[in-house]
Amino acid sequence: MPVIAVDVMSGERGALECIRGAVLAIAADPDLQLLLVGDANLIASELDSLRLAPGLRARLDIVAAAEVVLMTDAPREAIRRKKRSSMRIAIDLVHERRAGGVVSAGNTGALTAIAHFVLKCLPGIERAPIMSAIPNARSVTHMLDLGANTRATPLQLLQFAVMGSIVARDVHGVQTPRIGLLNIGAEETKGHELVQEAHVLLRALAAHADPARRIDYRGFVEGHDIFTGDVDVVVTDGFTGNVALKTMEGVAALIGARLRSEFRASFVTRLAGLIAQPVLRRVSGSLDPRRFNGAVMVGLGGVVVKSHGSAERVALARAIAIAAAAVRGGLVGHVDQALGAAH
Repeated sequence: MPVIAVDVMSGERGALECIRGAVLAIAADPDLQLLLVGDANLIASELDSLRLAPGLRARLDIVAAAEVVLMTDAPREAIRRKKRSSMRIAIDLVHERRAGGVVSAGNTGALTAIAHFVLKCLPGIERAPIMSAIPNARSVTHMLDLGANTRATPLQLLQFAVMGSIVARDVHGVQTPRIGLLNIGAEETKGHELVQEAHVLLRALAAHADPARRIDYRGFVEGHDIFTGDVDVVVTDGFTGNVALKTMEGVAALIGARLRSEFRASFVTRLAGLIAQPVLRRVSGSLDPRRFNGAVMVGLGGVVVKSHGSAERVALARAIAIAAAAVRGGLVGHVDQALGAAH
């Protein structure tokens, strides 16, 4: 039974929404136990008000925490001054092996810093990237790094590729993940020295004599290839990945707002919107960001999943499910083994 520690205090929507997300997660997974970390009285009161079935309530334990890491807290200060915060205690539970993984919707910089400080990177891994799923024309594209490391060396990009392949396989069920390296063009001559050097390393690993060490590297990909489904994993540095991710979010919001505006423009367009509603609902459902919430911080000595700060209960339940899948799949051990083989 996987045990996941949930930092219920740090999200933008408040502890009550996070607690309800945890309840949704536990109801959907009969083989899951959660440690809810935060204000013990508040958590107990909310669980009592929900009047859960005894079987569900028995799989929800409370771990008290006296402090909260705020979205405005600097990472270094969060490490030094908030050792009793819900975020720190939740990560400590993983370090102490009382939990297999942790989920937090809190301050990304603080979560990254505390996770690195407490859990440490696995041997040989230089940086732990953040990886998440993005909808594409066929299914999803798994992309990393999305902001944990603003710069990356060729070796780190190689490690990101190996780790991304393992997450896509163990957590999301992609049997042989196809990997692409994000660049300004697909041609061999394009890109700066870092991506060119990483390209050479990735091609060498793809041609390795030992099948157990090989990756399915497909070469350079461009920004639009993130959405085609031609590759399963897109590798880049955290600066580029985060800019790309925020651009996608902005474009999606713009298209949604423009469609709503146009459909409300006149009686005719309102009627057209009414007729198109079933199709629009299906498209909206397939692109619902709640379905893709939960970014895995790969390469640490424990499973760490970052939920979007503004995530509501359904999205939080999804992040918890991803953490549980990572624990069940033995993600940490597989990454450790694969990176040792790659070196």
